[in-house]
Amino acid sequence: MKDTHLSLSQKRSNNIFILGIETSCDETSIGIVKNNQLLVNLIASQEKIHTCFGGIVPELASRAHLEKIIPIFNTATKTAGILPEQIDAIGVTNTPGLKGSLMVGVAFANGLGYSLKKPVYNVNHLSAHLAACYFDSSIQFPALGLVISGGHTSLFLLHSHTDMKLIGKTRDDACGEVFDKVGRMMNLPFPGGAYIEKLAQKGNEKRIKFPKAYIKDSLDFSFSGIKTAVYYYISKHGAENPADIAASFQKTMTDSILAKINDAIDLYPVKNFLFGGGVIRNSYMRNRITGHLARRNVRAIIPEPSLCADNGGKIAIFTRYLILSGAKPSPYRISVVPTQ
Repeated sequence: MKDTHLSLSQKRSNNIFILGIETSCDETSIGIVKNNQLLVNLIASQEKIHTCFGGIVPELASRAHLEKIIPIFNTATKTAGILPEQIDAIGVTNTPGLKGSLMVGVAFANGLGYSLKKPVYNVNHLSAHLAACYFDSSIQFPALGLVISGGHTSLFLLHSHTDMKLIGKTRDDACGEVFDKVGRMMNLPFPGGAYIEKLAQKGNEKRIKFPKAYIKDSLDFSFSGIKTAVYYYISKHGAENPADIAASFQKTMTDSILAKINDAIDLYPVKNFLFGGGVIRNSYMRNRITGHLARRNVRAIIPEPSLCADNGGKIAIFTRYLILSGAKPSPYRISVVPTQ
């Protein structure tokens, strides 16, 4: 079989096309980059499929990926103006995520790579969330990075584009998970985060003081206490002032995140702080974080909203830096590591 490793001249070339595949949860996405330029980033959302269940149904997610992945790949290559044979390398999420969903993407990537004799790189979904910031070429390392999503709240110390160390994580619920659960308590549609943000715009964030957990001598997060406090408040008072509940809850969650951001900067004085994940699309949170870091003389680097959600573009750009770092491609094998 032909050697699938890219030559040194190819790695240094600005003309290599890298395909990124993302199917870790409920979005089927294909992204294509050329050098540091995002040519296409197509996302097929499954929100309509799962809304009536109030959460992600793994079996339905897998089936939707199977239906969408080939059509979206064909559309992506056509939009980018390239033939499949022109793809130089393929990156695919293989961890973490839903097992069946991951397997669809990894199977497609390996089948495509094998047939085209192109290298395939397995990509960590969380690393790629921060890689969505890499379209900004002025990042200075070391840097800190925080992924805030529906399934994860993870804090990293980055020594380079590909060298990341986990230094903090949630000990219970993820930030986005709590937004969705509180949204369900308030009888808002799924996913609850966007609806809470919209409702909070009409509320008084100082009306209700929800307690927030703070873990001393650790960079870990805890959000389950806030969720429980909202539950007891609604159980006692009802949801007759939903805008105030939403605004006060959103403020408390953001306060908790800012507290750990402060701790991280105290321990690791960096110039850049990267963010990724679907929750950071929340404009209230983005504005407060950006303003707070500016006052500490740290630059917040936050991707545009379309790159915060699960998407193939972030997989493709992270794959580019894996290649530049000298990482070896993965064997053609369907191997995934789902969320435990």
